[in-house]
Amino acid sequence: MELTAAELTVLGLIVERPRHGYDLEQVIEQRGIRQWADVGFSSIYYLLAKLEKRGLVNVPEAPAAARSRRVFHATAQGRETAARTALALIEEPRPVPHPLLVGIANLSLLSERDYARALRTRLARVESRIESVRAAQRTQSPLPRPAREVFSYSLSLLEAERQWLAGRAQVIDDRQD
Repeated sequence: MELTAAELTVLGLIVERPRHGYDLEQVIEQRGIRQWADVGFSSIYYLLAKLEKRGLVNVPEAPAAARSRRVFHATAQGRETAARTALALIEEPRPVPHPLLVGIANLSLLSERDYARALRTRLARVESRIESVRAAQRTQSPLPRPAREVFSYSLSLLEAERQWLAGRAQVIDDRQD
């Protein structure tokens, strides 16, 4: 892969429209990007410097103002690299480490009651997360297409998890009766 997920996230937001570091932070926060991409507030300027050094972004008119107000623009090479990396990520399914699977793989450590309670707790939390994602989506309407797709995919995954959890909790509850 040509870019890390964090680099592509920042570069993609700059391709969307030129931005300065603080603007990137606001968009990352508003869209809930930290839920799925590891882009810390303190790493934004580090990532911008890396992208600039590689010639993927530039500051056409570097002001004498504070470094945080430099408006970054994607270069042609930056747009091409971002598109290639995004395409590879979309096309190729990759395993994603998931802590839930680690917990399930260790079911022998739990009683049926504890497992059932954990499933119900997780189900309630997933339902709460679905509502918060939907609320974030509504408050930001209209969203650019990439953000709409991220919300759509995220909600689909959460809905699938909710369905699985509800089914598993029911099976376990039936066995305990």
